Amino acid sequence: MPYNYSFLSGKIREVFGSQEKFSIAMKISPTTLSKKLNGVVPWKQLEIDRACELLHLGHEYIPKLFFTL
Repeated sequence: MPYNYSFLSGKIREVFGSQEKFSIAMKISPTTLSKKLNGVVPWKQLEIDRACELLHLGHEYIPKLFFTL
């Protein structure tokens, strides 16, 4: 079952303005970020922590950001 990353994508646009700027802050390529948001490549635990930090969200948002079906 694929995960729905629409809430995460919205937060990325809200805070960074673009996926490209977010990918730079995450220190991953825009292609890799796109693959993660499309469910092709899984998120690593450290990436999840870093994304929450960059988006100024507490860890209580992890289920909504990364595990919504």
